[in-house]
Amino acid sequence: MPKKKKEIRKSEKKPADKAKVKAKVKVKAKVKAKAKVKVKEKVKAKVKAKAKVKAKVEVKVKEKAKVKEKAKKSPTIAELTGRKVKEVQPEVEKEIKVSPKVKIQPSVSEKAKEFPVSKKEAEIVPPLKEEAKAPLERTAEKKEKLIVEFKESPTVGELAKKLKITPTELIKNLMSRGVMAAINQRLEKSLAVVVAKDFEVEAKISTSEEEEISPIERIVDEDKDLKLRPPVITIMGHVDHGKTTLLDAIRKSKITEGEAGEITQHIGAYEVELPNGKVVFLDTPGHEAFTAMRAHGAKVTDVVVLVVAADDGVMPQTVEAIDHAKAAKVPILVAINKMDKPEANPTKIKKKLTEFDLVSEEWGGKTIFANVSAKTGKGIDNLLELLLLEAEMLELKANVNRLAEGTVIEAEIHKGKGPIATILVQKGTLRVGDIFISGAEYGKVKAMINAYGHRIKKAGPSTPVEVLGFSNMPKVGELFTILNDEKKARQIGLLRKQKEREKALRGVTHIHLEDLHEEIQAGKIKELRIILKADVLGSVTAIKASLEKLRTEKVKIKIIHSGAGGINESDVILAAASNAIIFGFNVVPDTNAQTLADKENVDIRIYRIIYELLDEMKLAMTGLLEPTYKEVFSGRAEVRQVFRVSKVGTIAGAYVTAGKFLRSNRVRIVRNGTIIHEGAISSLKRFKDDVKEVSSGFEFGIGIANFNDLKTGDLVETFRLEKLTPTL
Repeated sequence: MPKKKKEIRKSEKKPADKAKVKAKVKVKAKVKAKAKVKVKEKVKAKVKAKAKVKAKVEVKVKEKAKVKEKAKKSPTIAELTGRKVKEVQPEVEKEIKVSPKVKIQPSVSEKAKEFPVSKKEAEIVPPLKEEAKAPLERTAEKKEKLIVEFKESPTVGELAKKLKITPTELIKNLMSRGVMAAINQRLEKSLAVVVAKDFEVEAKISTSEEEEISPIERIVDEDKDLKLRPPVITIMGHVDHGKTTLLDAIRKSKITEGEAGEITQHIGAYEVELPNGKVVFLDTPGHEAFTAMRAHGAKVTDVVVLVVAADDGVMPQTVEAIDHAKAAKVPILVAINKMDKPEANPTKIKKKLTEFDLVSEEWGGKTIFANVSAKTGKGIDNLLELLLLEAEMLELKANVNRLAEGTVIEAEIHKGKGPIATILVQKGTLRVGDIFISGAEYGKVKAMINAYGHRIKKAGPSTPVEVLGFSNMPKVGELFTILNDEKKARQIGLLRKQKEREKALRGVTHIHLEDLHEEIQAGKIKELRIILKADVLGSVTAIKASLEKLRTEKVKIKIIHSGAGGINESDVILAAASNAIIFGFNVVPDTNAQTLADKENVDIRIYRIIYELLDEMKLAMTGLLEPTYKEVFSGRAEVRQVFRVSKVGTIAGAYVTAGKFLRSNRVRIVRNGTIIHEGAISSLKRFKDDVKEVSSGFEFGIGIANFNDLKTGDLVETFRLEKLTPTL
């Protein structure tokens, strides 16, 4: 029965089921076909891989065979020397100290070193192949001394790389010399040369990149091109010996009236027309603070007039002036001034000057002496005749038809003109439009102003001119050179700036001048940092030189920033961050700077006379600073209109911008960031009423005692003097 049931079920299957079965069979067939294809591909890949491996093995076998063939072809000892192996072997064994049983085949280079060849043997020795020569050449190179060169100061890392040593070895060497340097720190060229010798390396300083870019040609003037030029006379001497008064008497103008304390504070260059020709005078300040400025004057001068007061005698600054003139190899003419005074004693001065090899012609010497009185004018004509005679004896000549060269006498930033510099042309002719380079500053001459304030288009030798066209202020005493190519001037300027920047790199309670001595004694301060601002760059240079002389074993003076112009907010921020004192000479801080200084407790010192700055600094360092008066800022106003009142003077209509004005306070007038007057208030009014004080935001009228030169835009600052009790 069961069998019958199965047969019945099979017979009962539908046609649709048969179609599905067929489809499944086809799918399975396709899958099997794909699997077979994949298997075949894998087999083929394995066969190819085996073929590649076989090929590589065959290549290696061939290479080994070639190496063996080359080894068989290399010359034997007998071929190289004509000697038998048995004769050579004992010598080899003895040299390398091994057992006679050990047989060693020396290399070609070793055979060439150890067994010199005689003349007879050399005939049968074949020439060495390139492979055999190479080791010998490398050995010779090692014996040669290594030579390195560099154009600029290298860093520790750069020098170590050139010396083919590790930076650690170089740093150890530097430490043994007492020099602590990091891997990226630059070394002085002289030090790099000495260190290189320690490692048996010869170091050379090559031509600078600046010279490679554009060598500034030094034109050699021929005698036929030279023409007579006016002499440049420098007046030197001690404080208050009458230098400016003497020059004033010569050029018939008033300079001294505008000078603080009747002392010349800036170098002045003036042209003076005389009956027998033109003379250029350089008036250098007489105080020792301006030693650097006098040095610049001595470099460009032809004759020095040494002014000595007949009633005072030879002073320290007189000796300095003599030293500068002698160092510059400039002839000296002595003018004994103030001969109108009854206590004048010229014989005493002549006798004293003999100690400095200045012997009068009357006493058999070579120095010209002239007795003058700048006040009465006596003897000035004789002095001028002697100057012209001295100039004729010197036969001063220069070539006019060439590119100009000169020296920067003074530099400052003018509010309307920008950076300007006084240039004394020494060679050639300077013209408007010329391309120039002076130190790291370059530019194009936009305009020239002569000593009389007139614009000129060209200036010949021995002509002082004010030049406009600088991008920044040049340094006093820098050489001023004309170039033909503006691109080259720019490249040289950028290179010099880069060198200056690199040089500078290789180099909170805030300190107050009154507390300086205590800080030094307590060992809290070893370096006094100063920010120095002045009205002109020449003053900055001179003050820096004088301050650096004050350094002692306990404290060093470091000027972290200096420049011309008013004291600004940036200066105060730098002083606060560096714990520095700000010294201002003939300049004042602006409103923001003063506010920030009060907030940060930064000490700002304002001076108008240089030697007061230096004397106060000396007293502070020695602990002898006596109680003094401190300026306390009270208010600031802007002059908006000026009124001229008969029998009264000048009255300024002003507006208080900060603080307040008190009738009892003192005032100073500031124009373009420079102090032009300091005095008392003569009148203070609101409308028609006299008042004792005016607060911020109000207009008022003010009169300044003994001063009428007020102008619209001037700043009027008021302050009171507060007595400071001694703290030391």
